[in-house]
Amino acid sequence: MQIKDILKKEFLYVKENDLIEKVLDIMRKSKVNSLPVVDSGGLLVGIVVKADIFRFMIQPGHYDSCPVDWVMSKKVVTISSDSSIKEAAKKLLDNHIVAMPVLEGSKLVGMISIEELLAYYMENDNT
Repeated sequence: MQIKDILKKEFLYVKENDLIEKVLDIMRKSKVNSLPVVDSGGLLVGIVVKADIFRFMIQPGHYDSCPVDWVMSKKVVTISSDSSIKEAAKKLLDNHIVAMPVLEGSKLVGMISIEELLAYYMENDNT
């Protein structure tokens, strides 16, 4: 089974110039803790995690009116949509992350998270 077989058709992303306030609102409403960040051409340029935003905002002079590119991680662990589910789980564990962007070539096609992998396992466990 490949990631593309369990990938949600619709996914959220933010743009690098979106304000942190907007990103937090999207995360709150969508009940997600991380979002991929794209440039004006739609290419992946980073990932933003709620915990990183909170660490950023407790610093003096850092506000939710700053652009998300001030806080996003630019070194992004990604995976190809034709990778196996097992490979995705290993990559998440090895990198100590809870979600990662899924690419087809350089095109962002979704996000895969621990929750989705657990849901797949629970639905397909034959024990």
